[in-house]
Amino acid sequence: MVSDILTAISDDKSLVLFNTIALSSGNTDILISKLGLTRKQYYSRMYALTNAGLIRRSNGKYSLTSFGKIVYEAQILIGRAKQNYWKLKAIDSIESSSRKMTTEERNKIIDTLIVDNELKEMLLCPNKNKAVEKNINQPLFAPQQYSDQKTHSRFHP
Repeated sequence: MVSDILTAISDDKSLVLFNTIALSSGNTDILISKLGLTRKQYYSRMYALTNAGLIRRSNGKYSLTSFGKIVYEAQILIGRAKQNYWKLKAIDSIESSSRKMTTEERNKIIDTLIVDNELKEMLLCPNKNKAVEKNINQPLFAPQQYSDQKTHSRFHP
């Protein structure tokens, strides 16, 4: 589930482990002492990352899965959006003002305030936003019947 993925990277130390694996694809054992983790805490976090499908272990080395690479890029995008938080808030504030703004005016404001091309594209591209709006009422996960497994969840990732 999405909540399992977010939980696996939700605390700072788990996120540092995840990012280190993404950047180094190598020896993360050194991080146990640098992060001040016990072996149990380290392996518990690594298990959660593995169980969420974000990392895998091969020949004693951890690396991101294909899914993990996408999650890594998504969290980098979130970080860039956070760096532009006040600019994004200003855009929202201008849009919600009493004066109706034309699309051209809105786009000019976004183009002026936002330097990051990917963020800018997300704000300017109406087709991508319509795709999100179109899918907003569809469930994120398809129901699945678990006839031979005991589980409390009816959904799978």
